Amino acid sequence: MTVIDRNHVQVRGDGQRAVIFSHGFGCDQNMWRFVAPAFEGDFKTVLFDHVGAGRSDLTAYDAGKYSSLSGYADDLVDICRALGLTQTVFVGHSVSAMIGVIASLKAPELFESLILVGPSPRYINDDDYIGGFSAAEIDELLTSLDDNHLGWSAAMAPAIMGNPDRPELSEELTNSFCRTDPEIAKAFARVTFTSDNRRDLPRVTARTLILQCRDDIIASEEVGEFVHQQVPNSQLVVLNASGHCPNLSAPDEVISAIRRFV
Repeated sequence: MTVIDRNHVQVRGDGQRAVIFSHGFGCDQNMWRFVAPAFEGDFKTVLFDHVGAGRSDLTAYDAGKYSSLSGYADDLVDICRALGLTQTVFVGHSVSAMIGVIASLKAPELFESLILVGPSPRYINDDDYIGGFSAAEIDELLTSLDDNHLGWSAAMAPAIMGNPDRPELSEELTNSFCRTDPEIAKAFARVTFTSDNRRDLPRVTARTLILQCRDDIIASEEVGEFVHQQVPNSQLVVLNASGHCPNLSAPDEVISAIRRFV
């Protein structure tokens, strides 16, 4: 099976430059359906599912390879090379922001710019670094996910999404979490929430845009500012959107910010 089939890669548009959209934990490429079409007229758009998500080939999941974000970054590099892409614009949401950072360090010629939506290089507090969660809180989160995947999904999705006045958004995220293979979801959650990519940030050479939301319990404004300070040649834009998924809750804001940057 080729990487194109394995990761259910979808290519649209006929522009010379490519924009690659990468989804976060518990999601799939469908989470970009309100954003990606806006760029099909001027760019080639590339969407895909991480192995274990969406319509990817679940049999391709390898616990060793995907025991760190580096394995997912390798897939991203492979997708670019299979499509013959260079100097792309990469748009990564949540954990995919760091996957994009790692991929850009592995193969800098493939990425002209990075757009990081709600990024966090480390979720656990560490000395004077505030990631948003204590180690005990992350352990509790992962234990809860291990014990009851569906219950965890129903409880966490509204908090992650925010926007309590729009319950349909939380419902969609809940359903997305619940569609994910439980065992793979547990492993990906552990990789995501225990990762530490702070040392990678100063090594980024691609021009970078950081899109930060208000009232984001997963990646606070303090974390967004940290990423901005650590990444050379980066810009920070704080959206009016709240919650962790502006690609669903405020797609027009996301589109506008990306357009201004590219």
